Amino acid sequence: MAHFAKLNLENIVEKVEVVSNDIATTEQAGVDFLQSLYGQDTNWVQTSYNKNFRKHFAGIGFKYDQTRDAFISPKPYDSWVLNDITCIWEAPIDPPILSEEDRNTKRILWNEENLNWEIV
Repeated sequence: MAHFAKLNLENIVEKVEVVSNDIATTEQAGVDFLQSLYGQDTNWVQTSYNKNFRKHFAGIGFKYDQTRDAFISPKPYDSWVLNDITCIWEAPIDPPILSEEDRNTKRILWNEENLNWEIV
């Protein structure tokens, strides 16, 4: 099955549709099929469930970046920066490493106010 993301005017994903591989023999064939259902003015981009292309599987609220040819998740915090290679948002500092024992009982959460990780 082929997956396609419907984009709004700001290239934000509004929905993801599945199209049979018999229909979506190419990306354009899948786009043509979806436009026949939803209207010629709709904008569709193929996404890969296995992340074989466009970096990440598109989710509602993700943005399609044409320059990077990638789907990028919403920015989780103002201080985080996008890694240009992976297209993943990264904290300004690395998270602490938990001991084997702590991994089962504690979590690491980002505190945007303090710009630091907290162990809870």
